This record gives sequence, C-alpha cells and structure tokens, in this order.
Amino acid sequence: MEIGIDSFAAAFTEDSRTVSSSDRLRSLIEQIERADQVGLDSFGIGEHHRREFLDSAPAVILGAAAARTKRIRLTSAVTVLSATDPVRLFQEFATIDLLSGGRAEMVVGRGSSIEAFPLFGFRLEDYDALFAEKLDLLLKIREKEHVTWSGKFRPPLTGQGIYPRPVQNPLPIWVGVGGTPQSFVRAGALGLPLMAAIIGGETRRFRPLIDLYREAGAKAGHPASRLKVGMHSPGYVAETTEQAADDFLPGFARAVSDIGKERGWPAMTRKDLEAQPGPEGALMVGNPEEVADKIMRHSRALGGISRVTFQMNAASLAHEKMMRSIDLIGTRVIPALRAKLEGVKS
Repeated sequence: MEIGIDSFAAAFTEDSRTVSSSDRLRSLIEQIERADQVGLDSFGIGEHHRREFLDSAPAVILGAAAARTKRIRLTSAVTVLSATDPVRLFQEFATIDLLSGGRAEMVVGRGSSIEAFPLFGFRLEDYDALFAEKLDLLLKIREKEHVTWSGKFRPPLTGQGIYPRPVQNPLPIWVGVGGTPQSFVRAGALGLPLMAAIIGGETRRFRPLIDLYREAGAKAGHPASRLKVGMHSPGYVAETTEQAADDFLPGFARAVSDIGKERGWPAMTRKDLEAQPGPEGALMVGNPEEVADKIMRHSRALGGISRVTFQMNAASLAHEKMMRSIDLIGTRVIPALRAKLEGVKS
C-alpha cells in the first residue's frame, strides 16, 4: 500500500493568508521535498481557480518539485479535465515525467469546484459530456504518438504528433471520483485506477460504489491487478491524539462550513466533527499508531486499497506543523502500517 499527501495550496483563514503567496509556495515545495526524504510514496497537487488557493497551475508546482526530489511520485489531485485541453495536459505531464525521471502521474476528474468552467469558456450543462470526450482523447494521446480524432468540443486531430513523449509507457492516469455511481462504472470499464475522495461520513458507505467499479472492470475483461483503488481523505498526524485534534479539527471544521455554505450542505455540528476521527469515520486524525490502524480499517471497509493520501492543508496549518506531521507519517505511520500488513500476510 502506498501512502501520500495531497495539497490544494490553500489558506482558508486570515492568519494563514498573512503569509505571502510566494512564501506559501516555497513552503509547499519544502513539504514535497521532506515527504520525499522521509519515504512517502506520492505527493499530489489539486487544481482550483479562486482566492483561497494557489494551485491553479499544478504542473508548474510539480515541475519545481521534480527538480528537488528523487523518488516520490508527483501527481495531480485532481486535474479538472473537463475544462482543460487534453493535448496540453499530456504535454505538461510528459514534461514532468522527463524532469523527474519517470515519476509523474495524473488524477483526472470532472471537478467538484465549478469555477474553471466559466473561466475557460465551457458550459456547466456539458459537465459530463466534456469529461467523457476529453478522457477519450487523453487516453488516445497516451497510446499513440500520432493521433487521428474528432469530437464535439475541440477541433479534430488529423494525425499530428503529440510531444514530448514521457519516460513511462503508459503514463499513469487515475480517475478521481466523488459519489456518482456512473463515474465509478466508467473508470472500471476503462480499466483505469480509481482515486475516491472520501471527505466525510463512514468509509464503509463507499463499498457498494467500489464494488461497482470492480464489477465493471471485470465485465470489460480487465485483470484485478489493473483495477487499483486509492482513497483521498482529510488527515493529520501528531505525537498525541489530543494534539492532533486540537491542531486540525477547528480549521478543518471552518473550511468545511465555509464551503458548505456555497454548496448548500448542512452545518457541521460538534457531534459530526467528533465522530469523524472515530473508528468508522473518514478522517485520519490522531497519533501515528491510531492513524495506521485507521488506514487498515479503511482498506478492509473498501475491500483492499492500493494508495491512501492525506489532505492536511484544509485546516490552514502552519508550515512547521505540516512538516512535523509529514515526518511522523514517514517515520512512524508507514513503518507501523507495513508491519500490520506483513502480519496480515503471515
């Protein structure tokens, strides 16, 4: 099982926004570098186009990280494929792959935030059709250097070459999903690895959707080894349970409440907040041993997972706290988790 971190380069509080944007980005590169040093498997950068975030150009951030790291895999988390050009996207990530010596990946999705659509001239009414068409083109570009293709939303390709080509063949492409059954089925039918965003509630409630993904993949003839499942959830590790909760939960609750007001979600109650880090909840918040146990429970609940990624910066934590948590994930959570996995095998 791989362990990683995803960042949205976000600052949701006035205190966190007192740090300059350039300093925040430099701190983010330091966090990716530290994750590489302490043995994490992946680091992902999201994509948003609004004031609280600095991740509108994730490929640029990942390119900078490629020059400062040696082994960690560098990925999007997620790329809003519906609102971008698959040709340009492939070129960007092929370039990251070359810079990193074959460590680039992308997670593509329709996008839970919709600001990219009007910004780049797309209609929300075409939300799903845009994604389906652009994913089809992206996979054809990955497969062949010269592409002949036509669709509704982009001028056709008539055999042009798409360059550069990446080190990896094929370049890994995951599908990022929320809670829409059709998205799980589509990823399975295409035989693409799946990254499920489980940001609240009980993890086990996603099992029927994961089963749909695996059933669709098997029906399409894809081997089980190709149908990898990843899980992206809020999380944070500190030396003690109390410290982890005190550091993370207030900022996380504020971010969820602010976003929820825009999306019509019910307000997060104290009971909701306290339940999330518990045994059945999605949040991976606690001391290293507790978090390793939580990851094992997540894997059992979903029938086995290949990758878990922590979303920590939703709480607008200070850089020093982020760095310490990365250290604990690398030096204590991962060894504890691997020991537990070995115990299961034996």
